[in-house]
Amino acid sequence: MHRMLLDIPDGFETERLHVRRYQAGDGAAYWVMAQRNRDHLFPFEADNPVRSLQSEQEAEILLREFAADWAQRKHFFLGAWTRAEGVFAAQVYIGVVSWDLSEFEVGYFADVDHEGQGYVSEAVRGALDFIFSYLQAQRIRLRCSDVNPRSAHVAERCGFVREGHLRQCHRMADGNICGELIYGLLRAEYSPSSSPHP
Repeated sequence: MHRMLLDIPDGFETERLHVRRYQAGDGAAYWVMAQRNRDHLFPFEADNPVRSLQSEQEAEILLREFAADWAQRKHFFLGAWTRAEGVFAAQVYIGVVSWDLSEFEVGYFADVDHEGQGYVSEAVRGALDFIFSYLQAQRIRLRCSDVNPRSAHVAERCGFVREGHLRQCHRMADGNICGELIYGLLRAEYSPSSSPHP
């Protein structure tokens, strides 16, 4: 089926999270989150657009650009909010590698105040259900720094298979050199954590 004909929901629920695409009006909350996470994201996410925002207006513009890209099926940014308190806990990125092969890439970060509580793993598991079910993926890839064990643990907890290790291939924002771990997950290997429910 052509990508523009896919019936893609705006998000999904997990046990503790409401994970959804950003929408008009989210800019104010995103700006607050961006300021809180600027230093937190520096080591491994220095190029993340969150870090470059200078105002609430810029945050709103960025989220509207995310929404336009979603509509055009270019990539998919989702915010994860706690169901109990309704506060931002994490972000999940779904990038298109190839619509022909039906391969996608997953990225993520935890809010500094919600790190180490399993929210990212929970959101990524939900995203895998979402990608295989609604985007009809054949394969999902995930890449992370080899000096970021938390990110690697997310990949492994979510069932990804380590496929490679590129050594000393990237200079970090602080000047240090690191490598990259490459993970993959095939449709045939995937066991749903639960059916995604929009």
